[in-house]
Amino acid sequence: MDKFYVGQEQSAQKNFTEEDVKLFAQISGDNNPLHTNLQYAEKSRFGAPVVHGILTAGLISGIIGTSLPGPGSIYLEQQLSFLQPVFVGEQVTATVRITHIIKEKRMIELETFVTGQNGKCAVSGTAKILYDGGTL
Repeated sequence: MDKFYVGQEQSAQKNFTEEDVKLFAQISGDNNPLHTNLQYAEKSRFGAPVVHGILTAGLISGIIGTSLPGPGSIYLEQQLSFLQPVFVGEQVTATVRITHIIKEKRMIELETFVTGQNGKCAVSGTAKILYDGGTL
């Protein structure tokens, strides 16, 4: 039996805190007040602070690197579309689903998405992974 198969998926949940956002802003240098200043964010189109989109998408990387495909995964490509805001304090679910396996090239193509607690897709995309972690 193959280790991986088309349709196989893995999910992870996270509730992004104000501290998570502040740490990411420090590390990335993205101190946009839309993420880090309550008064500014309340006056924005969103009405509240929002999590950096790429921080939200980072959950996808976590799944790819640790569980599907897992250790031995080497990112080749990631396409992302940011569709809905994720608010500080909101629980989100990231999901990675295998869409194509190219055994001779040791590549795995994935559908990737993050869904907000309202059930709407916040981040949607695709990824291409080179897999050096063992049997495909």
